[in-house]
Amino acid sequence: MAQGYVVPPKQPPQLNIPKSDVTVKVSCVDSTSRLDLGPLGPFLQPDYTGRNKLLGPALSFLIEHPQRKPVLFDLAIRKDFHVLPSYPKFVEMKWGIHVDKDVSTILKENGVDVDGGAIQSIIWSHHHWDHVGNPTLFPGSTELVVGPGSKDMYLPGYLERQDSILMATDFEGRNVRELSFDDSFKIGRFRAFDFFGDGSFYLLDTPGHSVGHMCGLARTSTHPDTFIFMGGDASHHGGEFRPTDYSPLPKELNPMPPRRRNQGEFDAHEKVLLLMAHDDSVIDPPQSDFYPKTMNYWYEKGVGKRVKWLFLGDFEGVVKANQRGEEVFTWGEHSSWDYYG
Repeated sequence: MAQGYVVPPKQPPQLNIPKSDVTVKVSCVDSTSRLDLGPLGPFLQPDYTGRNKLLGPALSFLIEHPQRKPVLFDLAIRKDFHVLPSYPKFVEMKWGIHVDKDVSTILKENGVDVDGGAIQSIIWSHHHWDHVGNPTLFPGSTELVVGPGSKDMYLPGYLERQDSILMATDFEGRNVRELSFDDSFKIGRFRAFDFFGDGSFYLLDTPGHSVGHMCGLARTSTHPDTFIFMGGDASHHGGEFRPTDYSPLPKELNPMPPRRRNQGEFDAHEKVLLLMAHDDSVIDPPQSDFYPKTMNYWYEKGVGKRVKWLFLGDFEGVVKANQRGEEVFTWGEHSSWDYYG
């Protein structure tokens, strides 16, 4: 096995996921949202030759428990995004934002009784506009679940709080449940919360991109145990967590991207599929089944192996510029906070 890699892979750390016989159905919802955001620097560093914008979808995930109501992980972008307090910034930056449908509409078109309270919870990976969608399209019985510190940091919403990038209507008339994590239970290096209490779906405490950021980890099969890791904005590009010492590049692939992050320990396990919210390599064209189909058979269908290195196609311009002796990576001084508010 080691002969096929640039360097021999090291054994990845154990994730220590508790055993369970309970799985959830996971569907990746193509929210119809597409982003064309520039410049690239605030979202990814270093800047590199060949791409100057962040391009991609905004994914949402439907998680269906065998005995509980379904939950949603992220709502992508609301169709009427022009009402957001951040909209003048979008116009100023000349961002391209395209949304055909709200996630609630997509669910209704596929027989989900959204208005009747079919969805138990909306889980926000974090508070940014391209993940929170429009909770007002769900009844008050659908709770909103947020990460640690979110209430103090982001509530109340706009207009009650003039500097908020969230709408006050997102929270009106519904329970907003803020999760707490402690060091007594970890999966990998992340503090974890067993959402249904049976080992089928976990939320991971992953602050960094924003206060309260969470990732999801769903058990999609047993014998063998397989999982889908819903990354939110833990990264914006596969080159941020691939390659690693545990998952080095195959010999026939070049170049080697320069940055790595902690989710690479999950990515090193072949039975864990990492999906980030804005990964354009998995959707245009589709590399797996999307809602209303489920993704539970991703492992048997070889989806993980198929998509793992697709991001390297973004570096074609880097390779050509490097061959010409040009500088291909440059570090800028950018802050994504200035571009979300």
